[in-house]
Amino acid sequence: MTIPTGHPIATAELFKDAFRTHPAGIAVITAQSVDGPVGLTASSVSSVSAEPPVLAFSVSTASSSAAALIAADTLVVHLLGADQVGIAQLFATRGADRFGGAVDWRPLPTGEPLLVEAPWALRCRILHRLPVGGSMILAAEVEAIEQGDGGAAGAPLVYHNRSYHRLSDRSLLD
Repeated sequence: MTIPTGHPIATAELFKDAFRTHPAGIAVITAQSVDGPVGLTASSVSSVSAEPPVLAFSVSTASSSAAALIAADTLVVHLLGADQVGIAQLFATRGADRFGGAVDWRPLPTGEPLLVEAPWALRCRILHRLPVGGSMILAAEVEAIEQGDGGAAGAPLVYHNRSYHRLSDRSLLD
């Protein structure tokens, strides 16, 4: 189907196809719920503002962990490196026991789960919740940042065309 200008209509399938070709960084978002720790893998985290430090991300409201993340006042956004692909896969697997010993974590003094291996962990307070379609966009102010071992030096983990990839230090502009 096309609209009068000759451009294809924006279908869900074309939208998904377009974003499969757009690489994104990988994060795991965790929170403490009344039932215990929860978390999920996200490729939608983006920087919004440096002063004050604010980030945003979206979660599918169909996700089992999403309701707890949406309801939380605070959460931790873990920016993953290529060495944490196993963590990304674990937190993306439906029904997985994410906090049962397969990953090294500890509760922060404020209660949220901290993934010890993550190069960067940003503790955030939710500022806004915006329902859009079957998702919820969350904007959060970063209150504390913890840098793990090798946080600045490690290769980033990105998601592209339904798989995880490691970026190298080599630039196409070099």
